[in-house]
Amino acid sequence: MIRKYLSLFLCVFLSFFAAKSEIAMVTRLQDSSHLRVSLITCGVGDELYASFGHTAIRVIDSVRGVDVAYNYGTFSFGEDFYPKFVRGKLMYYLSYESYPSFIGTYIEESRKVEEQVLILPGDKKREIYEFLQNNALPSNREYKYDFLFDNCATRVRDVFPDALGRGEFRFGQVLANGSKITFRQMIDHYLRNKHWERFGIDLALGSPIDAIMANEDVMFLPDYLRDGIAGATLGGRAIAAPVVLLKDGSHEAEGTLNQPLLVTSLMALLTILGLTIPALRPLGRVMSSLLLFISGFLGLFFVFMWLGTDHQSCQNNYNVLWALPTNLLLAFRRPRGAGKYAIIAIALLLLSLVLHLLKVQGLPLLELGPVLLSLVFIYGTIYKRSTAINKARQ
Repeated sequence: MIRKYLSLFLCVFLSFFAAKSEIAMVTRLQDSSHLRVSLITCGVGDELYASFGHTAIRVIDSVRGVDVAYNYGTFSFGEDFYPKFVRGKLMYYLSYESYPSFIGTYIEESRKVEEQVLILPGDKKREIYEFLQNNALPSNREYKYDFLFDNCATRVRDVFPDALGRGEFRFGQVLANGSKITFRQMIDHYLRNKHWERFGIDLALGSPIDAIMANEDVMFLPDYLRDGIAGATLGGRAIAAPVVLLKDGSHEAEGTLNQPLLVTSLMALLTILGLTIPALRPLGRVMSSLLLFISGFLGLFFVFMWLGTDHQSCQNNYNVLWALPTNLLLAFRRPRGAGKYAIIAIALLLLSLVLHLLKVQGLPLLELGPVLLSLVFIYGTIYKRSTAINKARQ
């Protein structure tokens, strides 16, 4: 406990010390605002919601004794939280709290915190402060959260050009010229050691996340917003002075077992053995029904997230080409036209692979490959049996 409060004291003290070192530069910019504005970038944490970090804007008013953090990542956790979250209708809002209270959470979780003091003329600092104050009004503070396109980092990103002027303000170049990195690749990188989460998100999000990102697009992630501010200019003058407030704790799980790959590979092995070895046919029937049910349920979920929610990143999800919702019916009953259905299902599965190769929508093939192979075996078996039954009837 003593260590926690000591860290908090040192963190706040270091911030004020950095403010004093800024005085000389501020004087040259004719600053009479008594304001200090900075971007706060918080490192990743262990939980899924903390896997991408966080960001906020800190404002110190030395005359009024104000030291607050403006945070666009606030939401109300009520009874209707989960229905609204699933349907993409959860409203986030801009809140503000004392900086010591804000930073205390990250001290407790041993997460890195960086501060970039903005070296700006006094009138520009006032514009940012007034912009935030106006945005925090009850009538203005809410927005519909979207993970990629409208989140707590993109909202902070947009504060600077909106408040400082899009003609004068320029973000620094974050991505290399000619970069062709996609949203999906960036998400996969941040979740590289959270295998179930990465696999699930890869399946649930559709083709919009396979778009190639522009320089400002990648700033949906706090780390890249920090880098964009590091090279940002106002009227050609650099504006950021970085300070590391808290060093990073260890949040990197090295060498974790890829559980989804293990599970899908085992399921594929049992399915293929059950379908190819006569003595294991009962196992084959059970595994076939199980995989058809799972793929059908997933397909129904993908359709719902695509058509029944406001999540932009879940639209145009072509995973429904291999995860056919109609497989739910096929899992329990083989209709007379099951052979034709199997041929169409194989063709659609192959089409999903073509879209992957064409980079229309990426598939997590490492974990999903065994499932797709199993489905091909299942459809092939259904086609053979259907053909044999039809011949016997003739």
